[in-house]
Amino acid sequence: MADPSSYRPAPGSIPDSPGVYRFSDSAGRVIYVGKAKNLRARLSSYFQDLVNLHPRTQAMVTTASKVEWTVVASEVESLQLEYSWIKEYDPRFNVKYRDDKSYPWLAITLNEDYPRVMVGRGQKKKGVKYFGPYSHAWAIRETVDLLLRVFPMRSCSKGVFNRHRQIGRPCLLGYIGKCAAPCTGQVSQEEHRQIVDDFAAFLSGQTATYVRRLEKEMKAAAAELEYERAAKIRDDLAALEKALAKNAVVLGDGTDTDVIALSEDPLEVAVQIFYVRGGRIRGERGWIADKADGTATAGDLVSRFIQQMYADDSVDAIPREILVPTMPEDADALTEWLEGIRGARVSIRVPQRGDKKALMETVERNALQTLTMHKTKRASDLTTRNQALEEIQAGLDLPEAPLRLECYDVSNLQGTEVVASMVVFEDGLPRKSEYRRFVIKGVDGQNDVASIAEVLTRRFKRLLDERATMTADEDPSGALIDPETGRAKKFSYAPGLVVVDGGPPQVAAARQAMDELGLGDIPVCGLAKRLEEVWLPDEEDPVIFSRTSEGLYLLQRLRDEAHRFAITHHRSRRSKSMVESTLDDVPGLGEVRRKTLLRHFGSLKKLRQATVDEVANLPGFGPRLAESVVLAVNAAATKAETGRAPSVNTATGEILGDDVPAPAGLQSTDVADGDPGRTEN
Repeated sequence: MADPSSYRPAPGSIPDSPGVYRFSDSAGRVIYVGKAKNLRARLSSYFQDLVNLHPRTQAMVTTASKVEWTVVASEVESLQLEYSWIKEYDPRFNVKYRDDKSYPWLAITLNEDYPRVMVGRGQKKKGVKYFGPYSHAWAIRETVDLLLRVFPMRSCSKGVFNRHRQIGRPCLLGYIGKCAAPCTGQVSQEEHRQIVDDFAAFLSGQTATYVRRLEKEMKAAAAELEYERAAKIRDDLAALEKALAKNAVVLGDGTDTDVIALSEDPLEVAVQIFYVRGGRIRGERGWIADKADGTATAGDLVSRFIQQMYADDSVDAIPREILVPTMPEDADALTEWLEGIRGARVSIRVPQRGDKKALMETVERNALQTLTMHKTKRASDLTTRNQALEEIQAGLDLPEAPLRLECYDVSNLQGTEVVASMVVFEDGLPRKSEYRRFVIKGVDGQNDVASIAEVLTRRFKRLLDERATMTADEDPSGALIDPETGRAKKFSYAPGLVVVDGGPPQVAAARQAMDELGLGDIPVCGLAKRLEEVWLPDEEDPVIFSRTSEGLYLLQRLRDEAHRFAITHHRSRRSKSMVESTLDDVPGLGEVRRKTLLRHFGSLKKLRQATVDEVANLPGFGPRLAESVVLAVNAAATKAETGRAPSVNTATGEILGDDVPAPAGLQSTDVADGDPGRTEN
């Protein structure tokens, strides 16, 4: 491990100009490439005290043994040089986007005398016009099959084309009208090229012009009594409409744009892009990247993705508008660089409202799903799950692989409505029937450490109580059997590892609580979210798992599930308490009727929007009581507008209203109404 001070440039030697820099290791390999508006300010930030650096940045500067830089004249030149160096050196600490799967393209080989349409995958080639990529190859083939009726261009391979040219007879597609048969001279090279141009223009989004042209030809043929020709054009129009129906209009102004969205966690980022041409989604694609540079912001990730995405693309691939979730700091330089490649105006912006904002939200949901699928598909693989458990055993020096993992998390809002969650993974998979919720009783205010101690004390007291009442009915695995139901008692299993969300204070509290109960043989650890390090009791330094470790992925999923489950419970209790406190002073409104209001409306905001008649229609309510309820709710709303502190999302710090939705990262896995998780009061 190198000491960064050993290769730190001399004071004053670094220019304050824009440029590109690269860190190299002792073997001369380039391990990181970056750009900066001010090289002196940026490079100086790498040579501060190591404890102030992000762990991944620490790893980079201690791996390097040399730093070099090149001064450039403008930010655009720095973009170009940075991309060239990243492509040349493939540095290990740079973000590298990779496809999460191989996407199919629709390609037209314009570099051939008789261009061919085909569906393929892999790298692009010069002289070939590409459309897409698309999600499913079968969907493209269906569309091509429909369009060949209207645009009968060549779709056969070179071998088939040459064979039919030799025998002088077209193939089956030529006989059924889905190929103009240029191999036998039924159309000239120029006529076939015109068919190809029309096909490409239609796929590029110029659909309305071609449809109007066909409609005029159909009417003209009918007027001239050429009914067979008019009928053929009518059938062609029907085929076009069927092909267009596969791509609904998402932007009514017919804009050509690429919509880019991100979803990230501390270790990885998923990028999703929708290609919109002529207002219709023409393709989509997703990438997954390791966040090797821990200091990269969302704007940095967007900037690096745009560089990688468009650097090698043809001019036609860059649209006039690119929608992004966050504006990168070097947006002006990126815009100038893209305009230089395209030869026309390019706009990078963040959508604020309307159809484009709604489309961005759709792409964000797809990015979240891509990241979720990428992380959870490992859980479906038995070999991978076994590897994760073995890595946890080795990393934490456990006597055996922890087949049962329990994780605990605390959620509160400024010390009110303090709750905790317990989630269970067995053999690397969630076991939701074992989830539990806790309402914290013995802790005043916001004290996560004391709350963790209370929860673990209550949970493991139940374990000891059930062991104390043990009968002869005990199965070989150690599960205690309930004599009334014949099932294992709910708290009868001892976990192989207890995980708490937090660092040394939470781990120490958990260890002390379990030692006091005489359960010192059950291992305990904590997972701190900020740096993703694992803390063990009485250890000064954390255990650092590899960034790509399956064991770390499993611990992260366990911790995130406990966090989600705790927040869900906290929001539910907060919503109920807000409604109940608002209705406390309504005369004639008892506990049963308050519960009826809660069940029907669900939140205070929805109750505020209710009319007197809607409340009066509920069981046990009359017009007078309903009017009292509505007046009380409206009075509370007026008071809130003038003096009440706003609600805060405990996960993100976002200021919220009363009807609090789950964050986007949690919605896909929120607990359903029938979730088996139970509250332990």
